Amino acid sequence: MAFAEYEKYDGLGLAELVKQKKISALELVDEAIARAERHNSKLNAIIFKAFDAARDAAKKNVANGAFSGVPMLLKDMRAGAVGMPTRSGSRMVPPVPADHDSTLVSRYREAGLIPLGKTNVPEFGILPVSESKLYGPARNPWNTNHTPGGSSGGSAASVAAGIVPLAHATDGGGSIRIPAACCGLVGLKVSRGRITQGPDASDSTSGLSVDNCVTRSVRDTAAMLDLSCAPDYGDPYFAPAPQGSYLEGIKTAPKRLKIAVSYKNYQGQPFHPDVEAAVRKAVKICEDLGHITEEARPQVNTEENTMAFMTLWATATGYGVETLARMTGQTPSLDNLEGLTLSLYEQGKSVPAIQQIWAQQTMYRMARVMAKQHETYDAWLTPTLARPPLAIGTINVDERDIRTAFAPIIDYVPFTATQNATGQPAINLPLHWNADNLPIGVQFVARNGNEMLLLQLAAQIEQAAPWFDKRPQL
Repeated sequence: MAFAEYEKYDGLGLAELVKQKKISALELVDEAIARAERHNSKLNAIIFKAFDAARDAAKKNVANGAFSGVPMLLKDMRAGAVGMPTRSGSRMVPPVPADHDSTLVSRYREAGLIPLGKTNVPEFGILPVSESKLYGPARNPWNTNHTPGGSSGGSAASVAAGIVPLAHATDGGGSIRIPAACCGLVGLKVSRGRITQGPDASDSTSGLSVDNCVTRSVRDTAAMLDLSCAPDYGDPYFAPAPQGSYLEGIKTAPKRLKIAVSYKNYQGQPFHPDVEAAVRKAVKICEDLGHITEEARPQVNTEENTMAFMTLWATATGYGVETLARMTGQTPSLDNLEGLTLSLYEQGKSVPAIQQIWAQQTMYRMARVMAKQHETYDAWLTPTLARPPLAIGTINVDERDIRTAFAPIIDYVPFTATQNATGQPAINLPLHWNADNLPIGVQFVARNGNEMLLLQLAAQIEQAAPWFDKRPQL
């Protein structure tokens, strides 16, 4: 298959070629591997290669799944896959290959998807850049001096570069939407409880983190949600059951929507001009489609919410590192952890139970504030990031003072963590590129459980302002 032909199709399009016997699954996998070998030295996006296993799977492919024969990549967090280690970007995690698939990876395989390997992440997915000491920095295919975002940066860089049409991702504070914004992709953070993390992952983040994917098309995102959204035994959270297929649902345009728009951050400060331009472009598209937009800003206590969010991440890090220490016999130190991670571990160990409960209650209060907003508005439009993608090395992974480390992060990512706290779905759409040809994303947020509305709106916007043919020149 010629270079240009592969990029002409999204995941569903490639699967259709396999079903029509116009190309084989093995040919698709070989093309993806060739692209990985060509581009990964520039991007450092793929950190574990399972190419031989992928070729073996392609030879056995049965062309009856939604994504039959389509190559994909898995984030180096939570997505257990036979024969592949999951190290979460940390030197402290030994490279032990999994002996079974996670439930989500099993569903991917049942749909015909073929994992090629694992992608780059920051240590334990903590940061909005993918620059761990274990792997080194992942780079943005639009400009390799800039970050592809985090924590699903390797996944997003691989999709944007055209190595694979879609990749697994997770989101505990924006980690699907941030890389999607940096790389010009569709990135849907689903409702809490929508996609299982079973059977091995347990919830140590108080419901902040979810799994899904990054793609180049809304219909791929919808189809991926169709195949992955059933609950599993023992899941601690359950999202409202979907009312039919998401892929079928996006064929219907949404009703006329009333959309709240944030032109400033929670403190009333303006965004970078490129970001404001992206929001205004999104507003015009929505209004041209017949929707109503209105400037609004939720009345949330940002200082309290930030403290609660940092408390929950600190205790999750403390629990995770302490568990690793017991399992491996290692002592957490700067020899096996980055400075910020070590500080979060130390703080997390010392958080009183009463403060943990306060943080959870603060999160629940925020959820009620946002739910109240949706009595007036169907959706909320915000920037995904406050500035264009950062230059590599902007964030210091070894900063030991947690407040110093997180101050620029909170400024850079003012909105995305809100939906992790409230459990709401939110989707990044790539609607703007700045003068430097860097993608600038916006996100739409809906009430809890209403991924259908977001996907219908996204599909409508995609048709009005298509982005699929915009690609970086590597």
